[in-house]
Amino acid sequence: MSFVKGKVPLGLKIVHGSGSVAFGVKDGGFSFFLLPFYNLVLGVEAWVVSAALATALVVDALVDPLLGHLSDRTYTRWGRRLPWLYIAPIPLALMWTLLWSPPFAGTPSFLEIVVLAVGVRLLLSACEVPSISLVPEITEDYVERTTLFRFRFLSGWCGGLLMMVLTFSVFLPTPAAQLRPEGYAAYGLAGAIIMAVSVIGSAAGQHRLVARLPEKRPPPFSLGGAFAEIFDAFREKAFVIFALGGLAAYVSQGMTFSMTQYLNLYVWQFSETAFQAYPLVLGASVVLMFLTVGPLHRRFGKPMSAAGGALAALAIIAVPYALLLLGAWPQAGSTASTSMVMAFVLFANTAGIVSIISATSMVAEIVEAFEERTGKRAEATFYSGNWLVQKCATGGGIMLTGLVISLIGLEPGTPQAAVDADVTARLALLYLGITGLLTAISAFWLARFPITQEQHEARVAARHARAAAEREPEGEETPEANLRPGIRPAARRPAERPQTG
Repeated sequence: MSFVKGKVPLGLKIVHGSGSVAFGVKDGGFSFFLLPFYNLVLGVEAWVVSAALATALVVDALVDPLLGHLSDRTYTRWGRRLPWLYIAPIPLALMWTLLWSPPFAGTPSFLEIVVLAVGVRLLLSACEVPSISLVPEITEDYVERTTLFRFRFLSGWCGGLLMMVLTFSVFLPTPAAQLRPEGYAAYGLAGAIIMAVSVIGSAAGQHRLVARLPEKRPPPFSLGGAFAEIFDAFREKAFVIFALGGLAAYVSQGMTFSMTQYLNLYVWQFSETAFQAYPLVLGASVVLMFLTVGPLHRRFGKPMSAAGGALAALAIIAVPYALLLLGAWPQAGSTASTSMVMAFVLFANTAGIVSIISATSMVAEIVEAFEERTGKRAEATFYSGNWLVQKCATGGGIMLTGLVISLIGLEPGTPQAAVDADVTARLALLYLGITGLLTAISAFWLARFPITQEQHEARVAARHARAAAEREPEGEETPEANLRPGIRPAARRPAERPQTG
């Protein structure tokens, strides 16, 4: 049974969502700054950096389902998730600092980049997978789950945008500063502190509600049994369809994020002021998402919102690139050009986030479908599966960026004004063509996700009916009158000593 009945209290939404700040810091760093840092600043070839990051993503993604399975099987007086959220953030902060101040002499090698990136990603997974897996446990309500994800995405974007604002105003305030290593070291230290505080603070804020012994003791852990259960979960039809759509969507997202710095610097010729304003535009798009995603889900459902958001984002962002290639756009770097690009980014990013948050929220409904088929709950297994898809796909997107940069002949450390018009045209054309194809594939599959709100609510009702039937012979009653509004009673605690299964 869920921890909360009916509407989730606002304070819980905020506290739960705040744990995603760490994910936003990591995602912004890996997506926007890591490839340019190692390529343009440290002198590593773009294809080597992208290959190393893609390798790290694949290694991490393969381990994620095991982390999720272990989280599902954690059995302590503090529940299944909290021990992970208290322990993992400290080594995560240390690894994040080292990523931006590499402890190696000379130019980092492929293997050295892989080691640092894998360390950060595994420790971030140990924080984010247990945290996001609390959503289906906190509430069974279809709409309230969307609300929790709205707050998670809002917090995640706030974390990423906060670091972006600090980057362009304090750490890397000018295009010239973006080619020096000192600012990146300060960026890494600040991000490490924010990561640790957000995860531990979120866990402490939810402690009173979720710190309780799980209802069932898991069976003894075995590696073979773990992978058997993981593969069984990933065979769920709804998850397969989600994964096909999510794969293309995340490849496109990974390519877009990792290429943004190149596009803004070389195609749109952003000035120092434009780089500082860019995070504010992204922040405004997150606010628009927060206001629109709920009504869209009520009107069209999650699957159509995911597919429609992806197509809308592509259609909007394609306009400035198409006009630029046709010669019908103002001079790149001019006030008119920059202002118009910002306007298109505002609405395209809003639509893109609507698509991603809708797809992520859909995973929560797979939990009940799987439970109906097998009798098992596997929240963290499915969300680690989502991460497996996301990380493998994002790695593919970053690799595509590296290949595109190498293909167009953009040399490391090239000043903004020294890039030929032919180079920027090829960059814009390749970006538009690849993202267009990926978006079409993503929308096709996401629109076919098979679980509707009505089906989910029927599963939840059947689950409650089965639970009531199991209690009835024992004469158990729930003293609802003694409960605080919205909060379910804690599960009865067995007498045996708590341990991790």
